[in-house]
Amino acid sequence: MPPRKKRPTDHQSQSPANSSIGDRVASALAWLREHATVHTLEGMARYGIPSDNALGVAVSDIKALGKQLGRSHELAAALWETGVYEARMLTSFVDEPERVTSAQMDRWCRDFDSWAIVDTLCFHLFDRTPLAWSKIEPWSEKRDEFGKRAAFALLACLALHDKQTDDDTYLDGLRLIELAAGDERNFVKKGVNWALRAVGERNAALNAAAVKVAGRLAESQDAAPRWIGKDALRQLASPAVQKRLSSPKRSGRSRS
Repeated sequence: MPPRKKRPTDHQSQSPANSSIGDRVASALAWLREHATVHTLEGMARYGIPSDNALGVAVSDIKALGKQLGRSHELAAALWETGVYEARMLTSFVDEPERVTSAQMDRWCRDFDSWAIVDTLCFHLFDRTPLAWSKIEPWSEKRDEFGKRAAFALLACLALHDKQTDDDTYLDGLRLIELAAGDERNFVKKGVNWALRAVGERNAALNAAAVKVAGRLAESQDAAPRWIGKDALRQLASPAVQKRLSSPKRSGRSRS
């Protein structure tokens, strides 16, 4: 739903120069509480999102608040420390990608407790950092479900947004996908599937490589890799995808 118009609150009337980080966090939390609804909070449970530390604010509203607040690495760090679901989602639109550190990424990854946090952070922040590629392999070896999902969500987001990285790097990503395909946990399995499909839609060469991986997985005797492979094959080998990838006029995906 579109953000509702509200009278200016403290964070809109105060600039970073004349308000402390603590004041800005308090103001942001107050804004989020004003925009929370029971309907949104109840809907989170239906999508498997923990609501113990949530207010019930639509993502469109969170994104609108991020635009109002502007970029601030310090503010993002303070918002994350609140532990509030919406405040942590807000960091995706507030933090400065070039200032995100390796230790921060690992620390936040350890805090991941839902697919929504994982995917939003990877799609709007982590894949824009210079450190993104360095996290995929180590995170793919994590034992916790959401930390491991983060590896493949990040790979999928890079496949969608990163126009510079060469195919060899994505081929290594396919290796990690095949290694992780046996993980039967729902959010890991779906993250691996997403990454396989995203890599396979970058160009014709990667499509061919991804189709081979998907074909091997589809023949597995185990349920998780078989589902991943069959589902990916339906998309990657479809006439629509093949036609688009073979078009000489096809342009690469741009960062949104």
